[in-house]
Amino acid sequence: MTYPTARWLRSTALGAMMIAAGGMALADPFAGLGSFDGRIGASGPNRGPIVAGGEAEVQARGFAPGQPVTLRQGGEALAGSPFTADDEGRLTAKLAIPAGTAAGVYPVVVEMGGDAPYATTFDLKVSKELGAINTDAYSAQSVEIVRNPYQVAIGDGAVFVTGAVGRPPVKVSELAKLDPDTMEITARVTPPAAPARADGSDGGVFAVYGVGVAPGQVWVTNTRQNTVAVYSSDNLSLIKQFDAGTVSHPRDAVYHDGKVYVTATFKPLVHVFDTETLEEMTPITLTSSRRGQEFATASLSLAPEAGKLFVSSLRSDEVAVIDLASGAQDAAWPIDGSDNTIGLAASPDGSRVYTVAQGNDTISIIDGASGEVLRQVNVGANPLNAVVEPQSGNVFIALRNGHSVAVLDPEGELLANLDVGSTPNHLAQDGQGNVYVVNKSAGEDDPTAHQLTRLTAK
Repeated sequence: MTYPTARWLRSTALGAMMIAAGGMALADPFAGLGSFDGRIGASGPNRGPIVAGGEAEVQARGFAPGQPVTLRQGGEALAGSPFTADDEGRLTAKLAIPAGTAAGVYPVVVEMGGDAPYATTFDLKVSKELGAINTDAYSAQSVEIVRNPYQVAIGDGAVFVTGAVGRPPVKVSELAKLDPDTMEITARVTPPAAPARADGSDGGVFAVYGVGVAPGQVWVTNTRQNTVAVYSSDNLSLIKQFDAGTVSHPRDAVYHDGKVYVTATFKPLVHVFDTETLEEMTPITLTSSRRGQEFATASLSLAPEAGKLFVSSLRSDEVAVIDLASGAQDAAWPIDGSDNTIGLAASPDGSRVYTVAQGNDTISIIDGASGEVLRQVNVGANPLNAVVEPQSGNVFIALRNGHSVAVLDPEGELLANLDVGSTPNHLAQDGQGNVYVVNKSAGEDDPTAHQLTRLTAK
């Protein structure tokens, strides 16, 4: 069964329940209907993953002051129940997760007593804790790069990284170019000022997030301004800044055969740009394979030998296939058992597609011709993005809350788990056996913050 994806969930009613301070009252179960419009969620210590043998901290708000709250899983009241909301209607509860608990998403029932009885659920995700695995089989070289790096791309004989700090108006952002051998920064640039915000306040800069490389060009997504920009791959001079509002919440940018494809996150659109004229072409509209749902684009992955582009849908958990010769959608495949499907990676020949699900830590291995899900594996806390290294066929997966990169063979067997620093965010491969990964920061004193790491099998 697939459960809702978000760690923080607005409540949905299970039905009215009459609840006493110490437990359930069995009489008149439909005598009244309460309500709850707060938020409930759980994380591990320091907002890290919840793991077997560890502790989960439940944070909730929106209760009545002093309201008793019982948490249940599998019908059993969890230790410490009933808890009591404070004077502001907030509640914090620490729960011990038994050793040996299987990784997965557990629905927890929240029973609210007092004068306004009600019940709802939230998801508590227990992640697999991998630890270091087979680290001696890989060499790793790391260098500090731009602050808060977001994506990495390789092309035109260089490595390109983007970074942006904070929420709008973002004022600290950089695009940088590195030598792939020495990993030294050879050029860096701050984006130009962005237009003022709707209220007239400072708009910050056209912060850069996604990145893709075309011959002579570096394409970046300006997610905060809903647009894209083109820089020179030689010296990072700005070639063209598209107007704000060109692409809704753009994420990924991928080049193929004179065109750059850009996802509009949560929209059923892939925008297409001509790299010669620098003009937008007709976007590709995607349809969902699920009745009544809309395709909500997230990531792109190119299978150049097959002439196909694969697109993940974040909300409807499916993959769309675009035939690049026709510029039209070929297929859409539901990925049952995948929850919050965000990243994906295709083999160069398109025979395999690997999707990454943050909601339940699942990697789905998909037949690239039929869309059949061949296998699903759990790889650790909050996988975000993936890339296929073409020489080996192995899949490298950024585990954002695991602070590592997991390596799977093409059939999904775990080969290694490699420490790369805090919160790895994105990966790219160079076709020569090297995989590059960027990672963010766990705080001001994090010695592994803001890094680019090159991983190479020995």
